[in-house]
Amino acid sequence: MMLQQTQVSRVLEKHVKFLKAFPTVRVLAEASLADVLRAWNGLGYNRRGKYLHDAARIIMRDYGGAVPAAYSQLVELPGVGAYTASAVRVFAFNESDILIETNIRAAVIHAFFPQATNVHDRELLWLLEKLNKDQRPREWNWALMDYGAYIKRLCRNPARRSAHYARQSKFEGSLRQARGAILRALTSGQNINGLRNRYMGRFGKALASLERDQIIARKNKHSWVIS
Repeated sequence: MMLQQTQVSRVLEKHVKFLKAFPTVRVLAEASLADVLRAWNGLGYNRRGKYLHDAARIIMRDYGGAVPAAYSQLVELPGVGAYTASAVRVFAFNESDILIETNIRAAVIHAFFPQATNVHDRELLWLLEKLNKDQRPREWNWALMDYGAYIKRLCRNPARRSAHYARQSKFEGSLRQARGAILRALTSGQNINGLRNRYMGRFGKALASLERDQIIARKNKHSWVIS
């Protein structure tokens, strides 16, 4: 969940601290959302923290605290899409599944599509189904990811020739920046109205989007709290 749209270097330190704060699914499920978001602070895309919190509660309720291994059950959890579900199956349970992310795209496109552009994932899927056969799931996907990361350092990123490649939008001046500032203020007990001028034009939109995501709730006309 932490690695979604976030570099490994940013995740490493937070990952260790987060697991110290919430060492089990039960501890995470019983924590307040404010505590979870406080621990998540600095990673960005804060809705992922809420999704993880919601997922922990569902896992406690429906699976007795044990993370399910079935793809069909994983994708029903909040914030878990096709890639995350397959990644959990591969890395947590060592089950054979197909992963397609930026480093794997780079590895496969570099090896099998040296001149092609606009390479669609369905073309990679067919190849990966063949390549994955009889492999040790964890080691095989670790190797693909590491090789892809090496290729990206060695030459121009082959994943840019994917039909699914998109540059991440700038953080400075973004709605994400305003959302993050609001949540930092709320989780530290500060009044967020002082942020209005700093994020003029984005403050109202950020509040509305956080309310839609059910991360914050309006306490009264001029104040909000973590949901």
